Amino acid sequence: MSRVAILGVGKLGEALLSGLLRAGREPGDVVVTARRDERAQALTEKYGVKVVTNAEAAAQADVLLLAVKPQDMAALLAELTGNVPADRLVVSMAAGILTATVEAGLEPGTPVIRVMSNTPVLVDQAMSAISAGSHATEAHLALTEELLRPVGQTIRVPESQQDAVTALSGSGPAYFFYLVEAMTDAGILLGLPRQVAHDLIVQTALGAALMLRDSGEHPVKLREAVTSPAGTTINAIRVMEDHGVRAAMLAALEAARDRSRQLATGG
Repeated sequence: MSRVAILGVGKLGEALLSGLLRAGREPGDVVVTARRDERAQALTEKYGVKVVTNAEAAAQADVLLLAVKPQDMAALLAELTGNVPADRLVVSMAAGILTATVEAGLEPGTPVIRVMSNTPVLVDQAMSAISAGSHATEAHLALTEELLRPVGQTIRVPESQQDAVTALSGSGPAYFFYLVEAMTDAGILLGLPRQVAHDLIVQTALGAALMLRDSGEHPVKLREAVTSPAGTTINAIRVMEDHGVRAAMLAALEAARDRSRQLATGG
């Protein structure tokens, strides 16, 4: 079994660490890095893993998971320069950072995989899109999928689609939380207690998501099954169309995609 290092154990990194251990990987097969001493101590006490420097992680592990924020990637690569043997697999989890950017900071020929995941990784329901860099092989993609399997689903996409993935699923949970927030306020306006409105919406969202996943039906068909002539649903949808909800969603995702592109250039 390959030894894994998680560099930069924040919320995402800790979720990956927890998932790997729950999937049966021994704490001795994982090393982590953390910026603060108190964070390092807490990780060791909670998970039994060894906390090392970034350079030590590069020397000890077969797979390096770079879980730092995009703005911290340049500093991390500067630390890793000259310390990562070319036979290591490097998996970048940072939004907007190109595989070419990571490759440029490593030994020539080092395989790099780019991953865009999302916050449901915290409950093992992440959607992670993976893309191969110029030196990564099918075996590297399969190993990355194996590492991510304990925390959710994976899908392979060309790297050219990663900015769209970031806009759609990377930022996607926030859109649903925003919608639930708005619907909860609406429920209160209609006379429901906040907790009742919240419980109704969350279970409705969960049920709708499972229908989408398991039925194989197009969302239009599922929506039409709820939309009876002159009924409540069609009146609500008419108002949403009048207010340009669909157009606003298209514009919002384009804005998120554009910001992802800016991150790649350090913007």
